[in-house]
Amino acid sequence: MPPATAPRIDWVDFAKGICIVLVVMMHSTLGVEAAMGVVGRLNTFIEWARPFRMPDFFLISGLFLARRIAVPWRDYLDKKVIHFLYFYFLWMTIQFLFKGYGFWQEGGFPGLAQAWLMGFIDPFGTLWFIYLLPVFFLVTRLTRSLPPLLIFAVAAVLEILPIHTGWIMVDEFAARFVFFFAGYWLSSYVFSFAGDVQKLSTPSLMAALLIWGVVHTQVFALGWSGLPVVSLILGFLGTGAVIAFAILLSRLPFGAVFRFLGENSIVVYLSFFVFMAASRIMALRLVPELGPDIISLGVTLAGIAGPVLLFFAVRNTRARFMFKRPRWAKLESWGEVWQTARHDQSLSKPQAR
Repeated sequence: MPPATAPRIDWVDFAKGICIVLVVMMHSTLGVEAAMGVVGRLNTFIEWARPFRMPDFFLISGLFLARRIAVPWRDYLDKKVIHFLYFYFLWMTIQFLFKGYGFWQEGGFPGLAQAWLMGFIDPFGTLWFIYLLPVFFLVTRLTRSLPPLLIFAVAAVLEILPIHTGWIMVDEFAARFVFFFAGYWLSSYVFSFAGDVQKLSTPSLMAALLIWGVVHTQVFALGWSGLPVVSLILGFLGTGAVIAFAILLSRLPFGAVFRFLGENSIVVYLSFFVFMAASRIMALRLVPELGPDIISLGVTLAGIAGPVLLFFAVRNTRARFMFKRPRWAKLESWGEVWQTARHDQSLSKPQAR
């Protein structure tokens, strides 16, 4: 595991960049297909990537937790819980500005209010990843006194079991926590694996990825990807493949795009919905003849480029709160307010003679 003062690790940002592109492509493709009522050829790739798309994202999210797990609770809650909940509730509300009219039509103000309040209990729309991260951070901290092998085994069983309650919080926790915990618990092995991969020559690395691709494709073609145990294995093997592909991209000139997207993956994840929805509506009205695949790729590009442009547009303005947590939303600021209030209260009390 890298030391606490280590700089950013390139392959981690490249891997996160790959994941965020896959996530935006999935939502864009499924949205276009639902609107057009047809399934395009790109859907096959979306399903092919399903076994490792989110497992990789969660495993990487847990990689650096080991060096922060023992910090004081106040600092931990601020950085690992409140940080993500701030962005979740902010962007959930922003999404309601776009989706709220539909809830209003269905159930009036009570229906709108109920839908918004439900977002506090069950993740809303595309933001479920941001909602689950603080839950994972909390569960990992609260269970760190237990044998990690036991936690990993229970998490693996939850992934294997066919848990489909209809509640995103429950279902996604069961399906994803094993990968997050593995990133935390096995981080030294992950970094060691990445170090070994980096020693490979480019032809050897491409050959290894080709072998993985053939095996993964064969399992997918047989319809086994979603089977219990198989999906767990494919998740970890696919995560290893993404790490290897990230290292390969780091050797290519155009790969820097993925590193930038990985460094700013939360920017894209929070706001891609706005640009995805807008570009989909425009494309379906103006050029529906392009078909689902071309439109999906165009919507994917808009869903990636739009957030980046928005980020640069607001980063030095008062609207930067959309991507940068303001001071008032930090526990440090709350503590100062509390201390000031207590001090003022003590001054207001009459002094004993």
